[in-house]
Amino acid sequence: MRGCRRLRDPPGSAAPAHCGAVTSRPRAGRRGAGGAGGGGTGPDGAGSAEPRPGPVSGPECAAAPGNMARQSPPRNGVGGHDFDAKKKRKVAEIYQALNSDPIDVAVLRRMAISEGGLLTDEIRCKVWPKLLSVNTDDLPPLPAGKELREDSKDYQQVLLDVRRSLRRFPPGMPDDQREVLQEELIDIILHVLKRNPQLHYYQGYHDIVVTFLLVVGDRLATALVEKLSTHHLRDFMDPTMDNTKHILNYLMPIIDRVNPEVHDFMQSAEVGTIFALSWLITWFGHVLSDFRHVVRLYDFFLACHPLMPIYFAAVIVLHREQEVLDCECDMASVHHLLSQIPQDLPYESLISKAGDLFVQFPPSELTKEAAQAAQAERTAASTFKDFELASVQQRPDTVLRQRFRERLRGEERLRGEERTKSILTKPRTNRFVKLAVMGLTVALGAAALAVVKSALEWAPKFELQIFP
Repeated sequence: MRGCRRLRDPPGSAAPAHCGAVTSRPRAGRRGAGGAGGGGTGPDGAGSAEPRPGPVSGPECAAAPGNMARQSPPRNGVGGHDFDAKKKRKVAEIYQALNSDPIDVAVLRRMAISEGGLLTDEIRCKVWPKLLSVNTDDLPPLPAGKELREDSKDYQQVLLDVRRSLRRFPPGMPDDQREVLQEELIDIILHVLKRNPQLHYYQGYHDIVVTFLLVVGDRLATALVEKLSTHHLRDFMDPTMDNTKHILNYLMPIIDRVNPEVHDFMQSAEVGTIFALSWLITWFGHVLSDFRHVVRLYDFFLACHPLMPIYFAAVIVLHREQEVLDCECDMASVHHLLSQIPQDLPYESLISKAGDLFVQFPPSELTKEAAQAAQAERTAASTFKDFELASVQQRPDTVLRQRFRERLRGEERLRGEERTKSILTKPRTNRFVKLAVMGLTVALGAAALAVVKSALEWAPKFELQIFP
């Protein structure tokens, strides 16, 4: 297939530098009154062997509910000594960056992006605040939950969503502990909304908040989520979903630049991008069952540009190239395939590829195509009415079926042949030449880090900068 071959490692080649997750299944901990930090335990229950070069100021993380110093054994049981040595070097480098004066945030971003991310929740409790420029020495106290609930117009909807979020908590967690965490989750959400009346709650927001709660505890999670909501998530929290829709419109141009065949197939099927809606607005927290993979992606997204999740969505589609092309070329079939995200994806490799695509095809190059997609598309994913329905019902399949019935009733009015012809005859540049000129490898290099380094300087209303 054209283009996509650039994303694949040649047979028999060594694994790229970022391959292999370094996390493991979370287990329940005690309620966290603040952030996290303290001695994590390894898989054998012994104290963590990670080096601690010196004191690091900030909240204690040991009490965070999901803080288990998640880590995984060496891949396939091979090269364990080298793997452990690499991990220890990385931990030492992280603590060195944390102890430097000033803190070396650029190094912390590089550590969050590279293989295994930040490795453990204990480290995440120290690094995530630095990536978001949150001062952990001056965390505000949480207000009483009763006052929040009485004054909030969103309380009932938040309560319903949190009650449905049982699968987001560690398996085996006692009911009483989970219920306490759910109450904390409600309070965090309502607190952020009360302090920022310009923000509007959306279904799926709780999937992001619960991740922070499980990793760092309620007090630090509140500060981090508030900063995230006014920056990376700001466009999802507008009164309408216009900006969310616009961000999704970047998906197809990215796919088109890498693999025109997959792009054209999806365009012919008129599948749109609504299958990726929950991926984007929950940072994949709603669709991934393994918490290790969720926090690994959060490491990556927190260190990068706010549009990086849409690039990661694109590499998932490109990774499934053959499945897509083998599918029936109709909206229902392709939507069903893509909406069922595999749980065994090669996350480290995909993270590297997403970073490479961001460097090769930055948002500024795709803005015009994304705007054209918004005007040209006539599918469920490109009409505001469908997005509104999907947001209210949280059932994109319901919207899809409704649109499919409408399509059948009005089929004689469609201009399928003209549409297909316009797609197939669209002028293209030589993508192989462009990729060769870029000379980028699968591993994130200095060029990628230079681009994602702008993450903390990004303005909340970033559509003013990169949208027409």
